Amino acid sequence: MTHDKISPGMQQYLDIKAQYPDAFLLFRMGDFYELFYEDAVKAAQILEIGLTSRNKNAENPIPMAGVPHHSAQAYIDVLVDLGYKVAIAEQMEDPKTAVGVVKREVVQVITPGTAVDSSKPDSSNNFLVAIDSKDNCFALSYMDLSTGEFFVTNLTDFASVCSEIQNLKAREVVIGFALAKDDEQILTKQMNILLSQEIDVYNDDHLIAPNLTELEKSVAGKLLNYVHRTQMRELSHLQKLVHYEVKDYLQMTYATKTSLDLLENARTGKKHGSLYWLLDETKTAMGMRLLRNWIDRPLISLEKIHDRQEVISVFLDNFIERSDLSDSLKGVYDIERLASRVSFGKANPKDLLQLGQTLAQVPYIRAILETFDHEVVDKLVKQIDILPELENLIRSAIDPDAPATISEGNIIRTGFDETLDNYRKVMKEGRTWIADIEAREREATGINNLKIDYNRKDGYYFHVTNSNLSLVPDHFFRKATLKNSERFGTAELAKIEGEMLEAREQSSTLEYDIFMRIRAQVERYIDRLQALAKAIATVDVLQSLAVVAETNHYIRPSFNDQQMIAIEKGRHAVVEKVMGVQAYIPNSIAFDSKTSMQLITGPNMSGKSTYMRQLALTVIMAQMGSYVPAESCSLPIFDAIFTRIGAADDLISGQSTFMVEMMEANHAIQRATERSLILFDELGRGTATYDGMALAQSIIEYIHDRVGAKTMFATHYHELTELSTTLTSLVNVHVATLEQNGEVTFLHKIAQGPADKSYGIHVAKIAGLPSSLLARADKILTTLEAGAAQLNHLEIDGEVLGQNSPIGQLSLFPEAENSALLEKLRAIDVMNLTPMEAMNALYELKKLL
Repeated sequence: MTHDKISPGMQQYLDIKAQYPDAFLLFRMGDFYELFYEDAVKAAQILEIGLTSRNKNAENPIPMAGVPHHSAQAYIDVLVDLGYKVAIAEQMEDPKTAVGVVKREVVQVITPGTAVDSSKPDSSNNFLVAIDSKDNCFALSYMDLSTGEFFVTNLTDFASVCSEIQNLKAREVVIGFALAKDDEQILTKQMNILLSQEIDVYNDDHLIAPNLTELEKSVAGKLLNYVHRTQMRELSHLQKLVHYEVKDYLQMTYATKTSLDLLENARTGKKHGSLYWLLDETKTAMGMRLLRNWIDRPLISLEKIHDRQEVISVFLDNFIERSDLSDSLKGVYDIERLASRVSFGKANPKDLLQLGQTLAQVPYIRAILETFDHEVVDKLVKQIDILPELENLIRSAIDPDAPATISEGNIIRTGFDETLDNYRKVMKEGRTWIADIEAREREATGINNLKIDYNRKDGYYFHVTNSNLSLVPDHFFRKATLKNSERFGTAELAKIEGEMLEAREQSSTLEYDIFMRIRAQVERYIDRLQALAKAIATVDVLQSLAVVAETNHYIRPSFNDQQMIAIEKGRHAVVEKVMGVQAYIPNSIAFDSKTSMQLITGPNMSGKSTYMRQLALTVIMAQMGSYVPAESCSLPIFDAIFTRIGAADDLISGQSTFMVEMMEANHAIQRATERSLILFDELGRGTATYDGMALAQSIIEYIHDRVGAKTMFATHYHELTELSTTLTSLVNVHVATLEQNGEVTFLHKIAQGPADKSYGIHVAKIAGLPSSLLARADKILTTLEAGAAQLNHLEIDGEVLGQNSPIGQLSLFPEAENSALLEKLRAIDVMNLTPMEAMNALYELKKLL
């Protein structure tokens, strides 16, 4: 950007803006952060603030908008939430003493992945992800800057990278390699992610262990460099890099987690109605985050699952102690985030008071845990690090009524620092001394209305009206003359004023220095505070799972290595919670070691999908270490869950429901093992009947013969139930119904064997379709069923249908009359149509018809 007759201040703005072209630049000018040029125009529209201009009378006035510095955070949040970056340029010297243009520098760049100071605090993680690639291998690293968590892993392909990014709910991804254009489109357009580039590596031997692969070190180093480059400060709260393998946890794609409503209800986007909502009886922000993590990443280690189950069991056996524990956790603040605020240099007195209150609570938490007197709980006790010296420092140093700011004084408790106490004594007693001088001089001079006043220009002075000037003694000296009075000082008054002003200025500076010193001392404890946070979070989640188990009458599941599923009277945990225990109908689920697949038949609305989800949620809860909703439960340890439940077009990438369905089916078939769980609901319905049936059968046969995963396959294709005669590991089950006097009741109960008929017309009746339409459908169905054996000659109301049709598909139109229509139909590539193209094609066919 070049502009004529630019002022030195605006040139400084342009020079800084050139370094941050992809960010909104907030340029500090006095009490405001100003934006100029395109930034101002765009920000005014987004933030709904006034747009003015600088040099209004110039030929090309400069667009300008500003926000007050004291309320800037709320505006920054809006921009960052929308996916923008914001660079903060501060004044680096006092404008009163600066020579020429005040020096300004960018002190921080806030981005969607690095935002830690939101004006709307959220306890959830905000993960910033980095990806790197070499020789067709990928590495992914992520961190939460607000908690210091830092992880890295290897991944085999870009699809896995995308799945992990989605699972982490990342809003920003740092790219460390040349990303293909198509892959970039997937991240930016389909996943709505902000991409940032980083090629430099920040080497930190303290954080990054040497035993990682070169690619893992590279991606973690690039992520570190990006964070240091944008935050511009020491980040002492960052935790040591943790290597993890996706296969060390129960693997689920983002689509699977969404379809099972694990962390939020997919239909509403809210917590209510999710597994997280059901299991969340946590008392701390740290526990809440850890619970989400446990739901997101269930275990596959039987030993770790047993450890969690054991603690829950002990908590359940000791109701009073557990209740005391839950109550004691209510006084715990978010230690992880408080530690990061200390590291960022943003911790204020209120933050330290919260930390002190938490540390005062820790001995009680530890003492309650000791009363359980059990070895599995003793492991947790050892992790509860009591920090009495830090708690004592905060309690003795910070005034309980300290303000949230560090520039207004009244932060440090009286008695902590002798010099500060003396300053305060001078300020307090100085006012008494001045009152004594006023009374003494009034009596000595005989001036009855003599009083001492104060202003910033003259300091403390005696106010004497003109009528009393003859009574002024010699030791008074004139300070100022007004119209009807004069102001006088004395040596004694000047001495006390000097002491008071010095005390006021020095005490304010000293308080600030003392607070900074205390904050630096707290910073030395960050590692121990983070370890304490993890221990308290673990205790919190385990007590939460115990409370939920007790409230909802859950039982402890067992695990077997015979690949058997034996669930007696199991329930869908979330549906039961929403409906109430009395209304919910439980179902048993049984797969012996020889059975790998259940083919489920029955009408819509009868409970097939709930039955399938019930098994998935029970597996997830069990492998989290939680108790489960059933009378008894024995499961194998699964390595992955694959689902295709529900139908939805992927409008952004232009893929039809059927294409999405086939892609998810392919993902499961390619990656599942005999230790996986597959749930397929109504696969193959997105295409022509026999087309879909053929695909469904071949998928069933492939999984049965080659994969061997435990599979639930719900279908409307009753013809597929015949497969049980040829596939030895497949069994038929169906949703039981009750038919009386032409009325059908869905019992929501799973029974052995195939369903004998479908009830689509009954479902249509429940939906409220007109009775004449339903009667017509019933008549057509009767005719179709009666003539099913002679598909070449079906007659409905005297009209012959499909005389020229091949076996297996009814013809919709006589061929001779609509040859153009048929040509058009044959030319359509159904598999590759976008929804919009499909609508246009249908419109053209309608015109031809």
